[in-house]
Amino acid sequence: MPRKPPPDPPATASPRSKAKPKAPPPGDNKRAPTLSSLRAEIDHIDKELVDLLNRRSEVAVQIGQIKQAQGLDIWSSSREDEVVARALEASRGPLPHETLRLIFRELMSSSRSLQRQLRVACLGPRYSYSHLASVAKFGESVEHVPVGSIAAVFEEVNRRHVQFGIVPLENSTDGRIADTLDMFVRLPGLKIRAEVRLRVRHCLLGKGEWSEVRRVYSKSQALSQCRNWLGKNLPQAAMIDVVSSAEAAAIAQKDPQAAAIASKPAGDAYGLKILVENIEDQHNNITRFAVIAERASSPPAATRPP
Repeated sequence: MPRKPPPDPPATASPRSKAKPKAPPPGDNKRAPTLSSLRAEIDHIDKELVDLLNRRSEVAVQIGQIKQAQGLDIWSSSREDEVVARALEASRGPLPHETLRLIFRELMSSSRSLQRQLRVACLGPRYSYSHLASVAKFGESVEHVPVGSIAAVFEEVNRRHVQFGIVPLENSTDGRIADTLDMFVRLPGLKIRAEVRLRVRHCLLGKGEWSEVRRVYSKSQALSQCRNWLGKNLPQAAMIDVVSSAEAAAIAQKDPQAAAIASKPAGDAYGLKILVENIEDQHNNITRFAVIAERASSPPAATRPP
């Protein structure tokens, strides 16, 4: 029987050759981002953003020139709402919608200021609730004109000292604001151009301690909206009505035995401590504000702010 041939010897590698390493998995040859590379990317994006924002502003100026030539309004609430809604719809995150809304509010406010500087009358100084409602609607790039009463807001618009006014119309706790309704009867030529819904969160603000408070200052509506809380927690304190919650904060700044019912921004502005937050009796406390002007809103096709 013939013998089987011996098996072939195993192949040996040439001394000069080396086994090729395995190919790395996909993506392993990509370097992980570093802090410096990410910052460089942010810098590049910021430059592109600035270029785009300036380009948008240039277009806004051109739009303003066309409006001026055709006698059209600078501001349209419905158009601005449309712009914001479209931006929110286009966003896929992670930027929160509320942050995006604030960015576009100030972007459009700045665009308007390049076309014409608007003046808006509101009740009380900066950080009153009327002022906060005015900022919520018009942004910071308008001149917010503080006045001492609801009637004064109407008069400023009626005398054409300002283009717009903002007045409280109705509160979810106290109902309709009688002073505002009376002024619409007295000055029927003024119309509502838009509305603002402001979630009102009342804070007890002061320089001292809660136990030291003997006087509580605020606007009558704010005192009314917190009356149950005040009766239960500060029965010894006198309630004093002033023209606005921001004025109350200014008074409390000077008196360690005084407290103000006002907004958190008012407390920050006047250097007051938040003694208690959210003291309103109804936690879904919403005030509707009306934007008033000499005429009702123009047809949508006639007013196209950027």
